[in-house]
Amino acid sequence: MDRYKGLILWGRKVSAEFREKVVLISRYLGIEVNWLMNCIAFESGETFSSRVTNKYSGAVGLIQFVADRDKSYKTIGNERVEISSLKIMTPVKQLDYVEKYLLPYKGKMKSLEDTYMAILFPKAIGKPLSYPLFEYNSIAYIQNKGLDVDKDGIIRKAEAAALVWAKFDRGLEFAYVTPEYLKDMAALAVPKKSGS
Repeated sequence: MDRYKGLILWGRKVSAEFREKVVLISRYLGIEVNWLMNCIAFESGETFSSRVTNKYSGAVGLIQFVADRDKSYKTIGNERVEISSLKIMTPVKQLDYVEKYLLPYKGKMKSLEDTYMAILFPKAIGKPLSYPLFEYNSIAYIQNKGLDVDKDGIIRKAEAAALVWAKFDRGLEFAYVTPEYLKDMAALAVPKKSGS
């Protein structure tokens, strides 16, 4: 991850307020900021919109919140939130719910794969990359069939995460360069004086 140190991938696609909040959330949860930014980029179709909706599942927003069984609410933390309310929030406001949603997995998201599993299928956190998530003909498989990269009828943790990993290179196109990164680069560019 050092390759991306001082860069916030996708950062030029969002507001300064959004970037700052994602950095704070990531630090609090103990995850790399670019893991979260790539997960959001993937789940929102690179829009970073709180309104984006999955036509198959009805999931909405930055991390595609899926309604509880009654189809109109999502329980996030101890709060029941109307899906329609999530949809009209600003992306910055919706980040509060992203944080609440991920909070139960604090300390468990030790990789991009597990960060994405916290969003997609929390039971797979800490499991091997070969762990099966969804099998052919299940509702979850149908809603996520684009994740079945090898088209074998089983979506595995590695397949799902590979698509999020692929967002890293694309995210570089929109990377925000932090002031700390610029300072570090300037320090490297200054020639060192040789001893007398």
